[in-house]
Amino acid sequence: MVARSRARYLAPLALAATLAGTYLVVHAAVSAKHQNQTSSARSHGPANKFSQTKFYVVQQGDSLTSIAAKTHIQLTKLEELNPSVDPNTLQTGRRLRLRR
Repeated sequence: MVARSRARYLAPLALAATLAGTYLVVHAAVSAKHQNQTSSARSHGPANKFSQTKFYVVQQGDSLTSIAAKTHIQLTKLEELNPSVDPNTLQTGRRLRLRR
């Protein structure tokens, strides 16, 4: 009777340990694959510092043309993403959308 009760407690523990070990191995493999994809995407992507940002904050003296040149985004695309912005009354500190 004593051996039977030990098995009753050890079997679920062994199952839990097996599941935890399997999870750790799979998680490590997926993380490594994701990290490799992320680093390769960074190394092959454009060197533009604005390529990943969604917004640009207007600085003193900026115009839509100068912002388009700085961010390497076409002026028409910049205007399309910011339909409520009047190029003639651009205000310092205003956030402009660079991508969706």
